[in-house]
Amino acid sequence: MSAQTTWADAMTYRHRADPYPFFAQLRTTPVVQVAQDLYVVTGYREVLALAHDPRISSDIRRSPLAAHVAEDTDSPVGLEDLRAHSGREPSIIVSDPPDHDRARRQVLRHFGPPHSPEVIPGMEPHILALANKLLDALEARNATTFDVVEDYAYPIPVSVICAILGVPLADEPTFHTWIHDFLSGVDLGPDATTEEGKARTEKSRAAGTALRSYLAELIGQYLHQPADGLLSKLVNDTDGPDGPMSPRQAVSNAQLLLVAGHDSTVNTIANCVMTLLRNPGSFELLQHHPELIPRAIEEVQRLQSAVQFFPSRSATDDIEIADTVIPKGAAVHLIYSAANRDPARFADPDHFDPQRPDNEHLGWGSGIHTCIGGPLARLEVNLTLETFLHRVRAPRLAEDPPPYRRSHIFRGPRHLMIDIDGIATREVQ
Repeated sequence: MSAQTTWADAMTYRHRADPYPFFAQLRTTPVVQVAQDLYVVTGYREVLALAHDPRISSDIRRSPLAAHVAEDTDSPVGLEDLRAHSGREPSIIVSDPPDHDRARRQVLRHFGPPHSPEVIPGMEPHILALANKLLDALEARNATTFDVVEDYAYPIPVSVICAILGVPLADEPTFHTWIHDFLSGVDLGPDATTEEGKARTEKSRAAGTALRSYLAELIGQYLHQPADGLLSKLVNDTDGPDGPMSPRQAVSNAQLLLVAGHDSTVNTIANCVMTLLRNPGSFELLQHHPELIPRAIEEVQRLQSAVQFFPSRSATDDIEIADTVIPKGAAVHLIYSAANRDPARFADPDHFDPQRPDNEHLGWGSGIHTCIGGPLARLEVNLTLETFLHRVRAPRLAEDPPPYRRSHIFRGPRHLMIDIDGIATREVQ
């Protein structure tokens, strides 16, 4: 089977539940051309090297994929943000230094140490209260089955990121639909060329436009009426060394932070529950040894990466690596999920080991684009999983594999139905 066919199979929706056999085939040639102007990197050593290589650009405007879309060619690309002629400011994840560095500093001033060290740990009471409230509701209706995604994993991260950004949670039903439609049209595989795929792409573009318009209006309000929340602080920061972020750039970063700030965390929570229940004894092990929860979460991120790759990178010069030359101007996909199962780096890589001692995975990215929300996601997943382990009695998967979201970038179950013996009553503190 050719690399081109293997890559197409990995990107096809029918294989979303398990793309890993195709990644393993690709990894026999860890850097390989799979289409015109497109190379995929699946080896751990190679992904790590290129994630830190200054000759790899993340600027979406430099990618040949963006050029294909801008020219309206028959390209199987459904990612609206690849449109180089859109006139929008690129967000942090699709920009290069010095623009990237400045924008990242501007965001981090209001998101983490040293300027805002209380933001992330300050969310702990909110996370715990909401996790218990959701389980209380299941207990009140004597639930014997529920959807881990809709009933538990989704409400927590979306509530947290709204509180941090200053996005009204009351608007969640509206932007939830936009984000779902937007991500459903993000398709770089053969499904994008079907009539259904083209319809999803058009729906995705409309949803992306609506979401950006909503965020632009919200940020415009904050320019005239400053308030608490990261978005307001971004555009009103007159004290920081980089000054306030422009409203247009704030909209792009608001979209990134809102989408990535909850969707990948939802996937990670669901992946944790699914992985524990797939591996007999793992759930009970963590119940009895909660000190292992952080390490188990890292192992799930290695095994079931919530972000598989991001499609903005390209080579700014010829790069020779792993007996392959990536030519200047080619698009380069660093497949974190494939690198995380590289047997040259991890012993028995397809096996879930919650006590894996050497686990420097790439599930949160690497290099200057390491996930800016990683510390927040770790806190959310730790507290949410610990509460789940403490109160949910004898959970079992009702369907395996579960139905998956369409996105192969933010990959995770759309639903995760489980059967249970019940919910333990919350202990009075």
